[in-house]
Amino acid sequence: MYGLGVAIALYQQQPFQPSIFVCGQIVVTAIQLMTHYANDYFDLEADQANHHRTHWSGGSGVLVAQILRPRIALVAALFFGMVAVCGTVVLMFVLHTGALTLPLILTSLLLAWFYSAPPIRLHSTGLGEASVALIVPILVPLLGYYLQSGALSMLPLVAALPLAFFQFAMLLVIEFPDAKSDATVGKRTLVVRLGEQKAVILHNIVLILAYALLPLLMWAGLAHQVALVILMGLPLAARQFWRMARGAWPNPANWNSLGFSAIALLMSTALFELLVFIGLAG
Repeated sequence: MYGLGVAIALYQQQPFQPSIFVCGQIVVTAIQLMTHYANDYFDLEADQANHHRTHWSGGSGVLVAQILRPRIALVAALFFGMVAVCGTVVLMFVLHTGALTLPLILTSLLLAWFYSAPPIRLHSTGLGEASVALIVPILVPLLGYYLQSGALSMLPLVAALPLAFFQFAMLLVIEFPDAKSDATVGKRTLVVRLGEQKAVILHNIVLILAYALLPLLMWAGLAHQVALVILMGLPLAARQFWRMARGAWPNPANWNSLGFSAIALLMSTALFELLVFIGLAG
């Protein structure tokens, strides 16, 4: 996702700045690792109650299996958070990336931390899915673009919007296997809050919006080549829509394949967008 923002900057004829690229990637990766360890630590009770862990949900299983002590996960999360902070300092005061560097990174850092951390625990407020859809496919590309260009533009937002819908839908899919155990420990994800039937409807509406808004996004400046590669994911999205609508989600035998399809739709679309923008940058 970070690379997508950089590719869009290159597409708009901004010069590539390798030192800034590397430092920015370190910050983004550090926030990602911080989130991974923090989620494992703060969601330990929910993961212990979950007897239906899949490849994509239920945490890593490392703390539940007592391979590592929970405190190690917390220390690791804090360490990577500090790496992100140090990287931000380098970007601002050594590489001079501009005034918006701090708010962009700080917003991502705080939303990522409080996704699972008290007292906010966004994943239990009904805002967790939206916060992740804001961080990963929107703020991260926007950061990549800003660090290279020194300015903001509508194009990264336009290119990222379908990815935000796919991210949101993916989160709903991987919450289904955890819904019962999450409810027992007070982790009120959207699937828990809405109930599974309404969550399926929301999932399918989000997939429809990802494609229905493409004409508007093209009007707003999205290149037709990029719109075309977004449409390449339509068969996979349609199959996912159909499976969810037809009731594949209650069957544990389907959980891994549904999760894989949701992740594949997001990541393949992001990758194809990245490649097209690099190609158009020439």
